[in-house]
Amino acid sequence: GPNGGDGGRGGDVIFVTDQNLNTLIDFRYQQHFKAMKGRDGMGKNKTGASGNDTVIKVPPGTEIYNEDKSVLLVDLVENNQKYIFLKGGKGGLGNSHFKSSTNQAPRQFTNGNPLEEQWVWLSLKLFADVGIIGLPNAGKSTFLSTISNAQPKVADYPFTTLHPVLGVIKNFDKEIVVADIPGLIEGAHEGKGLGDTFLAHIERCKILLHLVDSSDPNWRDNYSIVRKELKKYGQKLDQKEEIIALSKQDLNPESSNKVIDEMTTLNKNKKFTISSFNNKGIKELTNYLFDKCEIDDDQ
Repeated sequence: GPNGGDGGRGGDVIFVTDQNLNTLIDFRYQQHFKAMKGRDGMGKNKTGASGNDTVIKVPPGTEIYNEDKSVLLVDLVENNQKYIFLKGGKGGLGNSHFKSSTNQAPRQFTNGNPLEEQWVWLSLKLFADVGIIGLPNAGKSTFLSTISNAQPKVADYPFTTLHPVLGVIKNFDKEIVVADIPGLIEGAHEGKGLGDTFLAHIERCKILLHLVDSSDPNWRDNYSIVRKELKKYGQKLDQKEEIIALSKQDLNPESSNKVIDEMTTLNKNKKFTISSFNNKGIKELTNYLFDKCEIDDDQ
């Protein structure tokens, strides 16, 4: 009699977060992923083997949108979080299902569910304890390479950093993650420069460290530009706790002291003067960041 088994189920397409990843850059080189189809059924009513799943690894903080970006499908925030994006199709029925009193040897069978194909958009909002903000050339990348294991590209022109860079600062058995958010400019909230793409990363930083070049005579305007962009972007970015670091103290120590005095009259945020060139003020600042992040974690 008929003994053709059913076809195997197709594999799933699954997104899984991996905390060892912090960018989506690999998707520049591969954008098409396909799960394996199920194997054909076999004689003796043996069901075909299921197709292998395809697992796509992404960093925590990845948002997945539908093809026209109108719907957020999932926000993957935890490590090792899984999202089954496409479920494998059911296998077809073998000929044994179609045996009847009038048809003892059917040749009939059904095909499995057809292949399903969809496109999605991935967007990453980095997680960090501290987000370093400031205008281009404020010294953010140099500061990050001084305090952490990160080696961002550093040069004396704006927009050296084209992607957010994560660094880890260690202090005995403790560590905090610091993100160098590429330089903001006026109009960033409208997408100017490298703008709104990077403002989005700030949403998930616990504390903002605002670097202001103390050697620049326009330091007051420079500080104000970044603050205005945070406010215009929304998402309460301008309400996040801000620590101010007046950078490049070595270029003009006297001016730096004057700036911190004037800055104190502007607001009550905690302020430091630092130099990544001679390490002045770096230890005090990083110790303060550790203390602040520890307090935040306890709350």
